[in-house]
Amino acid sequence: MNERDFNSTETMPTEQPAQDMRPRCRSRGGFASKAGIFALGMAVGIVFLAIAVHLFPVRTVAEQTIDSERDPASTTGSAINKESIEKLQLLEDCIREYYYEPGDATVETLETGLYRGLMDSLGDPYTVYYTPEEYNSMTEETSGIYKGVGAYIGLDTATGAPVFTGIMPGTPAEKAGLKVGDIICEVDGVDTLSMDTAEVANLVKGEEGTTVTIKVNRGGKYVTVTPTRETINVPTVTSEMLADGVGYLKISQFDDVTPGQFDENFAELKANGMKYMILDLRDNPGGTVSAVTQIASELLPGGLIFYMEDKNGEREEYKCPGADFDIPLVVLVNGYSASASEILAGAIQDAGIGKLIGTQTYGKGIVQNLYPLGDGSAFKITIADYYTRNGRNIHKVGIEPDEIIEFDADQYEKDETDNQLERAKDILLGK
Repeated sequence: MNERDFNSTETMPTEQPAQDMRPRCRSRGGFASKAGIFALGMAVGIVFLAIAVHLFPVRTVAEQTIDSERDPASTTGSAINKESIEKLQLLEDCIREYYYEPGDATVETLETGLYRGLMDSLGDPYTVYYTPEEYNSMTEETSGIYKGVGAYIGLDTATGAPVFTGIMPGTPAEKAGLKVGDIICEVDGVDTLSMDTAEVANLVKGEEGTTVTIKVNRGGKYVTVTPTRETINVPTVTSEMLADGVGYLKISQFDDVTPGQFDENFAELKANGMKYMILDLRDNPGGTVSAVTQIASELLPGGLIFYMEDKNGEREEYKCPGADFDIPLVVLVNGYSASASEILAGAIQDAGIGKLIGTQTYGKGIVQNLYPLGDGSAFKITIADYYTRNGRNIHKVGIEPDEIIEFDADQYEKDETDNQLERAKDILLGK
């Protein structure tokens, strides 16, 4: 299934002579002052390892500032030069003169389009421009509290379209019937198929008590739901004691609050007599570097967790001192396990302290820096590859489980039997 299955477009014919279709706009000049926005000073940089997902990236804080006062008109070897500025002015003039919905062509919309277009030109879905609203929405996610419907958004591996990768229990998304794997086609009538995760999330979120209409493609059929937004307190870690001393712990996302929640749930499982442990990273789209490295440090023996390598071959390592962890461990993964969850799963597999069960992970193995700008907007740009503990580059490949087991959705629908979870228990108990 490709994107055209959800988003058909038509080109309307015209009977006008060719010469009548040529631009008749005048270049007014004066655009150079707007170009200065490209050179806004930047504050704190944040390293991102986003899912596609991205949904929500892994990141670490690093001081980085850019200060540029150059004159674009005099710059050589740059896309921002006298000729390109004049051409942009011509295009804007044409929009003003010809575009059939002039109310849509606001200065803010056109400027945002310029910045998006520059980043989109690289063809990298993880290199993007964020408006102030989108940036605020994205940073709000990692706090663990936001107003929305309670669902995780990533990018579909086959189509690049936004998809729900996780549905939080008891939330408006679950009550409305949204499901993991639903391709997000429209939000309140706005076509979302070519949007990145931050843009879609910004549309889905909103004030508590308001409704949002979401159209999804589910197995080739369109489904439309209208959940009412609520304040969502994100439970990123949940756990329960199963039979025979098996402790089950699920991490749905690596947010700022996740290490504390992990510690609480892990301690409770140990207090209740946990002898074996199942760590569920299925449908986990990623999260912050600080969160995943803190949790990895509580499980892994001393050494690397993962490392990054930039275009110049410079390497940055993330290490842990070594944990006193000796509980038999199985990790559950699937095609929506991405980014930070792949870092943790790969480190566990490489260190040999646990077996991976499920299906091939997403395969997000590149790193981005996020740069906030002085006007409240931000941009994110890919700057490096990352490698697992043993030096594996998993980008566009993913991590292969030690035992591949497809999830039996029909069986789960019938009696809520999770065949992957059942297999994990059998492995731990030697059955």
